[in-house]
Amino acid sequence: MPDHGDTYQHQNRTHMQATLDSFRDAVRHATETRTPLRLRGGGSKDFYGQAMDGQLLDTRAYRGIVEYDPAELVITARCGTPLAEIEAALAEKRQMLAFEPPHFAAPGQPSAATFGGAVAAGLSGPRRQSAGALRDFVLGAQMMDGQGEVMNFGGQVMKNVAGYDVSRLLAGSLGTLGLILEVSVKVLPTPFDDATLRFEMSQAEAIDRLNQWGGQPLPIAASAWHEGVLHVRLSGAAAAVRAARARLGGEAVGPDDGLAFWQSLREQTHAFFAPSLQGRALWRLAVPPTSAPLDLPGSQLVEWGGGQRWWLPEAGAGAGAGPDGNHAGLVRGIAQAVGGHATLFRNGDKSVGVFTPLASPLAAIHTRLKASFDPAGIFNPQRMYPGL
Repeated sequence: MPDHGDTYQHQNRTHMQATLDSFRDAVRHATETRTPLRLRGGGSKDFYGQAMDGQLLDTRAYRGIVEYDPAELVITARCGTPLAEIEAALAEKRQMLAFEPPHFAAPGQPSAATFGGAVAAGLSGPRRQSAGALRDFVLGAQMMDGQGEVMNFGGQVMKNVAGYDVSRLLAGSLGTLGLILEVSVKVLPTPFDDATLRFEMSQAEAIDRLNQWGGQPLPIAASAWHEGVLHVRLSGAAAAVRAARARLGGEAVGPDDGLAFWQSLREQTHAFFAPSLQGRALWRLAVPPTSAPLDLPGSQLVEWGGGQRWWLPEAGAGAGAGPDGNHAGLVRGIAQAVGGHATLFRNGDKSVGVFTPLASPLAAIHTRLKASFDPAGIFNPQRMYPGL
């Protein structure tokens, strides 16, 4: 009798190869005609980066988990695989994507986020404070360059020749280097216990307290301060979480409420982000965690032990504001003064540059990388920086 499982796998491989061939044809045609391509999965991160341009190349047809070995803590999946599908497969084995990539699903709508899109955006959630960023978990990647050639990175010879860990360079590249086809990432076991504590304190006190705790052996997985309240998430072995709760004090938050709170930060459904979802500019500042509270007019939310500061400016108010209240000069000057940088995360006037302009040496490196993988400049042109 025929093995229906083998038949299905053969048909799936055939379908994936046909999809890959269609990508190759589209890329080669775009290179020959110098036609920009807009690489896109579910579109959940369309708002992020400079304005998108070019002919749409939808990656969602190239999907599926290629390999998952729970014992080795590694999963490999194609770019169009729904992020929710990957997280569900991991949850069955009590494992997780520790960097918590956001889905940014519309209220009441299922997630459209794809695995490739998550890697290309390079965004991480609240656990980034303790677990690390998305790029830290990337082990290898397969990419299609501007000539339609498929290249593998991560422990491959080409990595050594190029001199760069290309698989990690793809994380956060917003599809400007090439079409991400497959990615292998490290996963982690789901913590045995989880608890959320609440403290009432000023932003200055919260930053000081978080930095004190950060130097101690405490299972702090995430933190967030907003409007006089600091939330701290503890994750790990039950005994460690129990001991930390007794040591830190504070008010215990119910398990369901705690999970909902951290989810609201990850997906930006927390009330703080509501104005940005309605069109207000939202800035993200990356600064040294020890930085004192920043003198910025408007609302702030502090994450990652003080290392990430979200800022909603008061539209049109304060020095350095553009005609729409963008405040680019003000916020970037303040961030630079403490050794950080600022990103226009949502909305606003993108002509100021979504990302902080690169210094000449770094800009030259970006230009050389782009020219190496995409000499015709077809992949998501200018999505990260004007002129690149």
